[in-house]
Amino acid sequence: MRGAVACLALALLASPAGANYGFAGQVLTMHNAERGRLNVAPLAWDPALAAAADRYAGQMAATGRWGHSPAGMRVGQGENLWMGTRGAYKLHAMVGGWLSERRWFRPAVFPAVSRTGRWSDVGHYTQMVSRQTTRVGCAVRSSRAHEYLVCRYYPSGNVFGRPVV
Repeated sequence: MRGAVACLALALLASPAGANYGFAGQVLTMHNAERGRLNVAPLAWDPALAAAADRYAGQMAATGRWGHSPAGMRVGQGENLWMGTRGAYKLHAMVGGWLSERRWFRPAVFPAVSRTGRWSDVGHYTQMVSRQTTRVGCAVRSSRAHEYLVCRYYPSGNVFGRPVV
């Protein structure tokens, strides 16, 4: 039922004025605060990306299959995923997990963007702050045991050979 509530909330927030409140506003605030810290232009909320994220989050919740969607389902889009115990995490903690990757990030040309030597250690963070990315849309869906957060980004960040910030 909670997934249906998240979907309804996304529908209510689809207008530009509505994007300043609730779920979309929280997601944008967390993304754009970090982008501002790096002097990167803010993201805009994109209802079509949110709808695509909602479809995929719903699919994971229904099947219990975890992992990125096939690239063909999201041509030109980046994707961040989060999964956790249903009801145990607030949105701030979900997105905060991605933001915590900042500690390993170093500004550079992708993929040489991690102090650990593995770009995957900062891949969620770099997608969030990528200078190329201008729009985001996210959704949360739940199964009996888990919540799934999916954010879609356009154009995709994490492009080999391009600087992140």
